[in-house]
Amino acid sequence: MVNVWISREDRDARAGTGRLGPWLRCWSPRPTARLRLVCLPHAGGGASSYRPWAALLPPQVELLVVQYPGREDRFDDPMVDDMADLVAGIADDLRPVLDRPYALFGHSMGSAVGWELALELRRRGASEPRRMFASGRAAPGTATTGEVHRQPDEALHRELERLGGTTGEVLADPGLRAVVLGCVRNDYRLIETYRPERHTPLHCPIDVFTGDADPELPPETVNERAGGWADLTTAGTETRVFPGDHFYLNRRRREVVASVLRRLDPSLAPNGQTWPSTP
Repeated sequence: MVNVWISREDRDARAGTGRLGPWLRCWSPRPTARLRLVCLPHAGGGASSYRPWAALLPPQVELLVVQYPGREDRFDDPMVDDMADLVAGIADDLRPVLDRPYALFGHSMGSAVGWELALELRRRGASEPRRMFASGRAAPGTATTGEVHRQPDEALHRELERLGGTTGEVLADPGLRAVVLGCVRNDYRLIETYRPERHTPLHCPIDVFTGDADPELPPETVNERAGGWADLTTAGTETRVFPGDHFYLNRRRREVVASVLRRLDPSLAPNGQTWPSTP
């Protein structure tokens, strides 16, 4: 899903958290939280795609979401189409606030960004994440890449329709369509030209999530060494298949968040309740 509109809450997530740099958003600051969940959007996506998660997290968990430049409240910032530059910018803002354990959750392109971010933070002397969650994409180095970013707008349009998540009303509006396709083309250029280097594996567990009808990471692919993710960590990998397509995490939001919490700490898993939006 490509996010175009900016709500008042999304603006507040930036304006109300002076301790955070331009790359991070927090809708519900929780200074006493004992761990942080850092989420990374998909290609063409913005931070607001994770905003509903804040109300589903317990007081012990603070949600931080990465905002890529060139969209939503960073619409005037130049977009970045190089993985190393993107990760460096995120790490600059994230490293100073890693004063407690954290986990990374990345969907689609965001899963590759999350892996590179974990490596970059380790290089800068930070601890590794407690867990990493890779959603909707095979591991870097094994994921299929193409040249969609070189194709005309019609091809990008068809790609969005194939994956789902972007409403027909948005794509039917010429102005919104241009904005959406501009972000998508930039991010596809980034992920399609990205060539991961060989690194020492991470030492944190990696959980792999996908939808049972996801064309990007079919369940049968996940069963093959967790879509390649098992080779990128010395710890274990677990997989979870949800009903749905590439954007299964929108319709299955509660289940996804509950699974994340259960894997982080079973005591955090909800019993059907919605957590208050403030500590």
